[in-house]
Amino acid sequence: MTISRDDILKTFHFRHACKEFDAEKKIAEDDFRTILETGRLSPSSFGFEPWYFLVVQDTALREKLRKFTWGGQKQLPTASHVVVILARKSRFMRYDSEYIADLMRNVHKLPEAVIKKRTEIYKKFQENDFKLLESERALFDWACKQTYIALGNMMTSAAMLGIDSCPIEGFEYDKAEKALAKDFAIDTDEFGISCMVTFGFRVKEGREKTRQSTENITRWY
Repeated sequence: MTISRDDILKTFHFRHACKEFDAEKKIAEDDFRTILETGRLSPSSFGFEPWYFLVVQDTALREKLRKFTWGGQKQLPTASHVVVILARKSRFMRYDSEYIADLMRNVHKLPEAVIKKRTEIYKKFQENDFKLLESERALFDWACKQTYIALGNMMTSAAMLGIDSCPIEGFEYDKAEKALAKDFAIDTDEFGISCMVTFGFRVKEGREKTRQSTENITRWY
């Protein structure tokens, strides 16, 4: 299955960080399921899928999010769909965690000998190669990096369907953590917020896309 080069570039020129959506226009259920599925099917380091997606359609909950989300004041009330992307906390992403062992055994369906070998490789990766075990924050930030792969894929697939999106990092993290526990019944020992993303349909055209030239950001060897 292929898509033309022109269509790929048209998709990326169409996509922009939409700051306000047409609140009257809603995304078809099948289209949003497709967007969500592209997040689920995204790659992650070692295939350990540290993400969890909260689809927030309740207006009261969106308003609670908006109180501490300074980067989503117009997006949260007007978007057709709002997704809060969570990342697993460090103790779940450690090489010796039950979550990782269960994933390899019951999702990846690996033989025990392979699990043992992969665990050794993962331990070396965390301890020595990337030094992720030096702090809980380092390991959590690494997990958040994986969720951005899913984020990018979801926004791109939305653009391919003619649907707008806006990624949101502009929020007060401590207040977001408290809201997760209080309003969403999320165990914040297991999950923390990585980012948010809103989907819908633009009320006005975005400005012309501006980027550095290819020459300024690329070096060939």
